[in-house]
Amino acid sequence: MAVGSLGDLHPYIAIALGLKGRGHDAVVATSPCYRAKVEALGLGFRPVRPDCDRVDDPSFMARYMDPRRGTVRVLRELFLPALRDSYEDATAAASGADLLVSHTIFYATRLVAAKTGIPWVSTAITPSALYSIHDPPMFPGRPGVSRLLRPLGPAFWRGAWNFASLATRHWAGPIRQLEAELGLPAVKGHPLVDAHSPELALALFSPVLAPKPPDWPPQVKVTGFPFFDLRDGDEPGLPGELARFLDDGPPPIVFTLGMSSANVAGRFFEDSLAAAESLGMRAVLVGKRHSVVEPADPARAIWCEYAPYSQLFPKAAIIVHGGGIGTTGLSMRAGRPMLVVPFSHDQPDNADRLRRLGIARVLPGPRYSAPRVAAALRLLRDDPSCARRAAEVGERVSGEDGVSAACDALEGRLRPGIPGDH
Repeated sequence: MAVGSLGDLHPYIAIALGLKGRGHDAVVATSPCYRAKVEALGLGFRPVRPDCDRVDDPSFMARYMDPRRGTVRVLRELFLPALRDSYEDATAAASGADLLVSHTIFYATRLVAAKTGIPWVSTAITPSALYSIHDPPMFPGRPGVSRLLRPLGPAFWRGAWNFASLATRHWAGPIRQLEAELGLPAVKGHPLVDAHSPELALALFSPVLAPKPPDWPPQVKVTGFPFFDLRDGDEPGLPGELARFLDDGPPPIVFTLGMSSANVAGRFFEDSLAAAESLGMRAVLVGKRHSVVEPADPARAIWCEYAPYSQLFPKAAIIVHGGGIGTTGLSMRAGRPMLVVPFSHDQPDNADRLRRLGIARVLPGPRYSAPRVAAALRLLRDDPSCARRAAEVGERVSGEDGVSAACDALEGRLRPGIPGDH
């Protein structure tokens, strides 16, 4: 059960395909707008609300990608008001299920599991969804402040977390009300952030990005990234024109933003092309045509609406991206230096983790301009130690198998005691 953008959905598609390959009947319960994508892969589909069909609407997404208040608006204006609809849909989707697996933000799953008795596994696709006083995340909208406060240590961050929990506890009113109406005991703590499955919680990212700290719940298992990056109806492989461009010259800079960030990108592609030209480097621009300036010299730059990152990124010299978790994982596996351009939600935290690994520089989206981009790219290009560390990270992430690790853990939850159980 997962809702959101494609970055939210793809890890669950990857795991569902892995389970299907092991002989399980895997059903993806997600927004109706993704029905065709899920069914084309031979997976079962069940619709659950809210529908996320407007994640590709720039006027809509501008409100929910706001660097300071976007995360709060997503919770309080989109997901919590739809909780009753989500619960009804999730109850229908769970009929006959042996196990439920849920995205962090799909709060209805815990209620369905408690009401029906069906075993439940919670998941987190980003490190910021699992708070730690030993490894505190960047606050959305306040990454600079978070970075300054980070060295203050666990005692400070325990107090900060307690204060933030008390200040936001009223946000969970719709969950508390539905719990009471269903006759369910109230979950302890803050139901927006503490409602992990008591049996098994999967951290669906690499331990290279976020090693498990001592204060994560003991039932958390870090699996590695479950990768999936095919678009609807696309065959595996790079588009022919793009493949020829890559073969005809030195590795380019790849500029791309995920589905959500692309809608608030402004002059991202125009500034990117200007920066690459000023450095004398070739460029690949991946994004929608209405937001992309046409390259003047087809030998120096190419635009494409879509390309599978798993095959494009290893051919890049540098990757410039928005810091969404799916793109972050694929960039890490490619072993290339990065310039990360975060806007909102988990992006600033992912970006800062890549910076601390020594494989990326960070330029916040609102500050993106051709001169700043060119300066940051020049530093990345001329730093062999960054390229070396990126290659080392790439080898480590390439050695992980997030899908198999997640499937092992889920099979262990279905049949406690077999290898792979947490």
